[in-house]
Amino acid sequence: MKLLQPPEWLPPKGYANGIAARGTMVFVGGQIGWNGQQVFETDDFIAQTRQALLNIVAVLREASAGPEHMVRMTWYIVDRDEYVSRLKELGAVYREIIGRNFPTMSCVEVSRLVEPRAKVEIEVTAVVPDAN
Repeated sequence: MKLLQPPEWLPPKGYANGIAARGTMVFVGGQIGWNGQQVFETDDFIAQTRQALLNIVAVLREASAGPEHMVRMTWYIVDRDEYVSRLKELGAVYREIIGRNFPTMSCVEVSRLVEPRAKVEIEVTAVVPDAN
């Protein structure tokens, strides 16, 4: 993978502006904050995000991939104000589960998600390098 960062730009904080990669593409459908049995254990935004990230790692593992292979994340959140006010907590949970892997990211506030209790949904694209 190669990070794409125009030299005259300030470095992004917590994401990459672009990534070039070659290999097997892995697409992780939107993961929400319920467990593997599709049960919500909490309505807390940070706890749901933690579970969604754990779900992403579990799906990546099925492709012999990990967070280090992620090239894109798209976050759908139902409350931008809560997201912004809890960024410090969110960052800690992100680093706990994903580590210091920062793919390209987009975050979009939506009016609601398909699952009524869901506060966040995250999609991921990863690329596992070809073995050479």
